[in-house]
Amino acid sequence: MTIIRHQKTLHTLFLVSVWIKGVAGLVETIAGILCFIVTPAILKSFVVLLTAPELSEDPNDWIATTLSHAVQHISADTMLFAAAYLIVHGLIKLFLVASLLLGRLWAYPLSLWFLAAFIVYQCYRYLHSHSISLVLLTVLDLAVVFLIWREYQSRQHVHLQPLA
Repeated sequence: MTIIRHQKTLHTLFLVSVWIKGVAGLVETIAGILCFIVTPAILKSFVVLLTAPELSEDPNDWIATTLSHAVQHISADTMLFAAAYLIVHGLIKLFLVASLLLGRLWAYPLSLWFLAAFIVYQCYRYLHSHSISLVLLTVLDLAVVFLIWREYQSRQHVHLQPLA
């Protein structure tokens, strides 16, 4: 009984993680489209509007000052790269999520391949940024890799069994 419960728990975690990836893919795609529309000047004005009240209260607020400094270095080329990256990344996620939720067997290894590529890229970016958020994202992606692999193994086992 505990094996069945363990399998159901892993399947539920798989579904939750895939849905989270789907929502993230949708948000990335929308953010990418916005990056095409919004100019660096508009973005800078928006960040000033957003951070001015906090900086007037606390000029040393870490989040507000970091955001203000970061936006000052954004160029049109950076926005174009961000837009393209977010849209491509988001659409790939949406396509793979839809395929996984529809139970397409080919989607499991393809998803694992793309996640592995993103993990390698995140590790590369970590070497340059030392961002703790990249470490957390990579750990989360590794957990999703495990869940997809387990679900794929389960689906293959069911798929290979002869019809009764």
